[in-house]
Amino acid sequence: MARETPVAPTISASIQSQTLVVDPGAYTIKAGLVSSQDPAVQTECHVIPNCIARSRTKQTYIGSSLSQCNDFGEIQFRRPVERGYIVNWDLERAIFEHEFFDPKAKLYCDPASTNLLLTEHSNGPAALSSNADQIIFEEFSFASAYRVNGPSLNALNPLPPSLASPSAPSTLPIEILLLIDSSHSHTTITPLLRGRPIPSGIRRLDIGGKHISNHLASLISLRHFSLMDEPHIISQIKEDACFVAPSFPDALEATWRGPRSARRPPSDVVADYILPDYTRLHRGYLRPRNNPSGPPTHPAPSADHDTDTDKSKEESFPLSTERFVPPELLFSPSSLVSLPQSGLPATVLQSLGPLPRSLWQGLLANVVLVGGNALLPGFRERLEEEVRAVAPSEFEVRVGTAQDPIGATWEGGRRVAAERARVERCMVGREEYFEYGEGWVQRRFRGARVVENWGWEGGGG
Repeated sequence: MARETPVAPTISASIQSQTLVVDPGAYTIKAGLVSSQDPAVQTECHVIPNCIARSRTKQTYIGSSLSQCNDFGEIQFRRPVERGYIVNWDLERAIFEHEFFDPKAKLYCDPASTNLLLTEHSNGPAALSSNADQIIFEEFSFASAYRVNGPSLNALNPLPPSLASPSAPSTLPIEILLLIDSSHSHTTITPLLRGRPIPSGIRRLDIGGKHISNHLASLISLRHFSLMDEPHIISQIKEDACFVAPSFPDALEATWRGPRSARRPPSDVVADYILPDYTRLHRGYLRPRNNPSGPPTHPAPSADHDTDTDKSKEESFPLSTERFVPPELLFSPSSLVSLPQSGLPATVLQSLGPLPRSLWQGLLANVVLVGGNALLPGFRERLEEEVRAVAPSEFEVRVGTAQDPIGATWEGGRRVAAERARVERCMVGREEYFEYGEGWVQRRFRGARVVENWGWEGGGG
């Protein structure tokens, strides 16, 4: 006789009123404490570096303590997340203990009286999920926990204003959505129907912010001087200077100055990047090349760094094509770094391929960008234009960027944690974990659905 699968009680005595919502990205952790007793209170999302860093002075910084570092020269990082999955729980444990279990931490909580909502990516190895459950219940001893598919939580957030219809306000979860999460390690495309991922349509592009930064470092090191050992500075240059060109060939043409005998004036794209020296200037900034005496673009230096003497001591180099070539990896990975994958617009169509054509209209009309790369200027416009060019002409293509691309997934988790009834339906108590075992817990988490288990059909949330 087949063994019966035990059924846990719907409401566990171990469910607490306070939930720690954690979205552990490869570059940053998004976290916050949410109370179901007072859901009207808007909880702040804390963005925490998901790393342990060691400076050239042998000082170690864990998570948020990185903000205390005054010299990022030659700093070395160790990160617990690779390819989107937590693979080093020794590192992640140290970061959790520093950020959540230290009484001096802003997000301090007692795990024994706290629920944990932890996001994870689609199609992750079962062994990694099992490791996470062991750490959560056996080492951290959270009262209860829920591992949830991160992309699905975005269906619980309102559509970006550019996609929303004032005459017909959308209900939550969003009925149909094509989520593009372009983050540090990779870019994933997830079709969502009534808050549930459609597995056959999930696609992954192995290009993320890390690859853009690495390509930028290679170009700068080739043309100017080596910054390969300066990942923090490279990340700042990317944030300050990089953008997605509306047309890559046109951008290349605009920056070409012609033969030596007939030089053209420099393009508006060309700018100087002023490097930090960690004495007078602790963060670099971008200054227009064709107006060196004008104000810097972003970010502005401190007021005491604006004298002619300071400028004479500056270390800088020009940026031209380096500003838009690295982000082009998202659109042409095979031509720039020989990665045998299609660009993002073609991958969007590959995501739709296995799905019923009746879903295409809704998915193409509700494309939402999240993740750090969504902040690149010009990304949304270029993606919308190129998807429209390859999509069937009878379908409208609309692409919107989440109001907070970095914290969007966390915000969906906050909405879940803010309501007691929903928390009770999805959480697994620590005593249930020990009574029924890891296999049952994994099946329980896989079976938890945004709509069915939480009863959100047509709900406003």
